[in-house]
Amino acid sequence: MSDITPDQHILDKLFSVLENDILPKTRMGVADGNKLFGAAILRKADLALVIAETNNETENPLWHGEVHCLKRFYEIPADQRPATSDLIFLSTHEPCSMCLSAITWAGFDNFYYFFSYEDSRDAFAIPHDLKIMQEVFTLKDGEYNKSNAFWESHSMMGMVADLPENQRADYIARAKALSHEYDRLSAQYQNGKSDNDIPLN
Repeated sequence: MSDITPDQHILDKLFSVLENDILPKTRMGVADGNKLFGAAILRKADLALVIAETNNETENPLWHGEVHCLKRFYEIPADQRPATSDLIFLSTHEPCSMCLSAITWAGFDNFYYFFSYEDSRDAFAIPHDLKIMQEVFTLKDGEYNKSNAFWESHSMMGMVADLPENQRADYIARAKALSHEYDRLSAQYQNGKSDNDIPLN
């Protein structure tokens, strides 16, 4: 019998998708002047990847990583496109208010994220998510209802923290490697952002 829990199976796959599917697209996106946010959609049944995408705000300021991923998902022919109720939504960063709404309107009952709003603000110098939530919705510190009638949200690092201590080391090492790479991409984006016309850069 395997000692691997269902949450570990999900974490393994989510980390792999971040490392192998979203990150390569994000490297190209940042090279083109886009932010470093990305997303992916997986099947619940077998955790197979359906689609992965990255931010494309240089084309359209609405194409955040999550919304651009949904755009591409709905370009899959209807007879080949799985129902969102059968899918997992993965976001590299905790979704902004627009992306939270898009995930909801698309019918997902879940999403997972790697970096928090505070990471976006403090590590990546992109404070807009928290500012919009405060100014528009009067939600201090981005405190939306993370479990509600529409979906359950899951912090990947929160899931790691909930594992027994002897099972965390591999995930923590992978998280550090991902954070290092995203730090590099953040510096690249910040150094070049004055050359693009993204409204909230």
